[in-house]
Amino acid sequence: MEAFIRKLYALLMWGAQPFLRRKLMRRGQTEAGYLEAVDERFGFYTQPPEPRSELVWVHAVSLGETRTASVLLDALRARWPGLRVLLTHGTATGRAEGSGLLRAGDVQVWQPWDSDAAVGRFFAHFQPRLGLLLETEVWPNTVAGARARGVPLALVNARLSDKSLQQAARMAPLSRPAYAGLAAVYAQTESDAARLRELGATVQGVFGNLKFDAAPDAAQQAQGRRWREALAQPVLMLASSREGEEADFLRQIVALALSERALLAMNKIAGKSFQVLIVPRHPQRFDEVQALAEKHGLTVSRRSAWKGEPQAADVWLGDSLGEMALYYAMSDVALLGGSFAPLGGQNLIEAAACACPVIMGPHTFNFADVSDLAQAAGAARRVADMAEAVRSARALLSRPDTQQAGAAASLRFAAQHRGTAASTVAALAHFLDG
Repeated sequence: MEAFIRKLYALLMWGAQPFLRRKLMRRGQTEAGYLEAVDERFGFYTQPPEPRSELVWVHAVSLGETRTASVLLDALRARWPGLRVLLTHGTATGRAEGSGLLRAGDVQVWQPWDSDAAVGRFFAHFQPRLGLLLETEVWPNTVAGARARGVPLALVNARLSDKSLQQAARMAPLSRPAYAGLAAVYAQTESDAARLRELGATVQGVFGNLKFDAAPDAAQQAQGRRWREALAQPVLMLASSREGEEADFLRQIVALALSERALLAMNKIAGKSFQVLIVPRHPQRFDEVQALAEKHGLTVSRRSAWKGEPQAADVWLGDSLGEMALYYAMSDVALLGGSFAPLGGQNLIEAAACACPVIMGPHTFNFADVSDLAQAAGAARRVADMAEAVRSARALLSRPDTQQAGAAASLRFAAQHRGTAASTVAALAHFLDG
């Protein structure tokens, strides 16, 4: 049965390639990065072939994983200064962010589509000595292809939610050989480790989350604090929001304003004004979110239009990439995107490192352990829905002493969990020394 399922999967991945090309063309209409070097996804490269044992392959599928990869790469290069890296991604935002991590001799291409042929061409062309997969990226044909060519793969900063475990269990003939085929797994938490072991993974360490070792951009934080102080009123951010959450948030904000007999511009709510900031998770939705706010009769000022400082408006729209440290530093409290719809939430570690308390909804299954730890440390608070989140944020903004206590707790929480990069590098010495 396992062999049959594997062959069926390989056939489906081969047959899906024309559909993937069409999908990339559609995505490229709003994000031009998806039109770049499309043939790389199918194992056709313009770069010269590589000799064996030169490159260390690091796969960071999207923007968040790429930022995590930067922490890992800094630590690897500190230990092995001559390291050459093959960096791959699956999304345009990840690839754009990753281009800034490259050094002389490094290579950047798209992740190969998980078909036998594309994976085979990828390994034959680049011949990496080791593959490091960030967080969740385990693909059956990729793992099988690596094993067939003697390339060890390690799943680094590994996490697996209960939901993902259930999904993988339903496809056990594919998932179990893939996880069992990994040379090493370094999990974020003991809970992640237990779930990964259920799928047959060999967990060789539980080191915490690499994101704790990421230092938020100091210049961005300083700029954010300057703007926040000049504003002389608190800022409420909806951070890394997903589809449906902005509409709910705006409804709650307007309802709160009306219930307090305030202006729709959110002036004088409970005797204290505050500024609203929305930072959507995906850049292709910036225009959509602006239209949503304007539909509610609210004025919008976009980050991309600011000339030296934020412009007055009912809603600020964070329409830039790579500036979350700026946005967190200029905010007094952040509502955690992805947690108010059943999407699993976003990672709150950067918010904590920027001293921004978090209010999160009920859906944090993708980051369950870190969310629970943050709540226990006083860096985050969980609420039932968006309405309660807005009410809680309003109460926090009206009590500066409570907000400051939450900010201090956030910094302590971030500092207490650093050190994952050093542990990971020490474990990887097994593959890279000698």
